[in-house]
Amino acid sequence: MQLKICGMKQPQNIADISALNPDYLGFIFYEKSKRYVGEDFVVGQGHALTLPKGIKKVGVFVNASLEYVLAKVEKYGLDLVQLHGEESPEYCRDFRWAIGGKGSAVCPTKTKIIKVFSIGETFDFQQLEPYKPHCDYFLFDTKGKEKGGNGFAFNWNVLKNYDNEKPFFLSGGLSLENIEKVNELSDLNIVAIDVNSGFEIEAGLKDVEKIKKLIEIL
Repeated sequence: MQLKICGMKQPQNIADISALNPDYLGFIFYEKSKRYVGEDFVVGQGHALTLPKGIKKVGVFVNASLEYVLAKVEKYGLDLVQLHGEESPEYCRDFRWAIGGKGSAVCPTKTKIIKVFSIGETFDFQQLEPYKPHCDYFLFDTKGKEKGGNGFAFNWNVLKNYDNEKPFFLSGGLSLENIEKVNELSDLNIVAIDVNSGFEIEAGLKDVEKIKKLIEIL
């Protein structure tokens, strides 16, 4: 199972975590988040965002304009965008067209789309249907006060009602205490687990030793 570490912010911490070779690193472009990277975010020598080869860069956005997201994709060379707000299926369609449409000069990369859905005690999976043609992955997170990073897991039994047609990232309150329980979900189409607050020293600063232990478990 692949690993995504979200909410990265500090350059040295990014370097330390990158040395552990996770599959994805997530960077939050949402001003209201405690893990917001800021407008002048730079990692690497003279590059907007340089990571070791093989680690995919994920930009996290919340109800941002299409122009804003496209600009960040172009500036940072994002491999995926994670849409964590109330973005519509039409928004996802327009983004896909903008990055892959014939003759598009704005963002010619094949950036993939992760659409996030927050889950409480129940969830209507029918609402995913109009998104399926326009998204590459879904991400299921815990419904809470914050747009991610709430620190507690949702009831994973709800996922038994998912048709598994589209691969998804599992997020929400994952920690060293509950990570082994993910193995009980092996029959689901999980592409990666997505960790954040459960592996932090403070918001935006990941605990390298905890991440090492997580990788050993995985």
